[in-house]
Amino acid sequence: MSGELSGTLAGALGSGRKLALVRRPGPRVAEGLVTHIGRSEVDADLALAQWQGYVEALHAEGWRTVEVAPADDCPDAVFVEDTVVVLGDVAVISRPGADERKPETAGTEAALRALGYRIERIQAPDTLDGGDVLKHDGTVWVGLGGRTTPGAVEQLRTHLAPLGAVVVGVPLAKVLHLKSAVTALPDGTVVGWDPVVDDASVWERYESVPEEPGCHVVCLDEQTVLMSSAAPETIRSFEARGLRVVAVDISELEKLEGCVTCLSVRLRG
Repeated sequence: MSGELSGTLAGALGSGRKLALVRRPGPRVAEGLVTHIGRSEVDADLALAQWQGYVEALHAEGWRTVEVAPADDCPDAVFVEDTVVVLGDVAVISRPGADERKPETAGTEAALRALGYRIERIQAPDTLDGGDVLKHDGTVWVGLGGRTTPGAVEQLRTHLAPLGAVVVGVPLAKVLHLKSAVTALPDGTVVGWDPVVDDASVWERYESVPEEPGCHVVCLDEQTVLMSSAAPETIRSFEARGLRVVAVDISELEKLEGCVTCLSVRLRG
């Protein structure tokens, strides 16, 4: 992986803090946007129960959570990761590509200000969704597709350059967000579901997984990943390579193109 974090940032990331922003689904969650899959009926009560199970799984693994203020007029607000990109002590507030989602960022910014983060912003006319951003070891890959513009990638590069980050644009056409197609295991191996990955050669270490939900992982520590229970074959393969897997059922949120990554913003430094 190219790029090294600055000494200051590396020290911050080494602090071992486990804190995550979350936002509970609102009463209109069933109306959330879908773009690359067909619309299915969503049980709002079950979606809330599954979200609570997700948060409880984080707590059980030693993570603390901070609830971002509700945005009940925004059906997709539960997907809080899309509202910000955080690296070190910098929080870059996004400008979502869907107009319906733009009001979601205010609550996230307020929460991060209260936690002491330095705030930067993606400015108009460009747009960026946090779900398009994959980070590992100082490299930041950004999906260039329906929700994120090239100009936003340049803005993000400017904001993160002082931290030593290397920002790389990645072509994206088959899914909503980059992290709908690929995520990274704790050792930096990028895992993806081939039918929705435009160019796997972007990554030095890439491995395909057999199930679409299997390409979505949240790294909880160096040996543990959180992922959807809808990918049993992938779970077995990750366990065979020595990882411990925490599996959660988020089936109602997956109907809205959601996954385990977009339900929280992990604050490690």
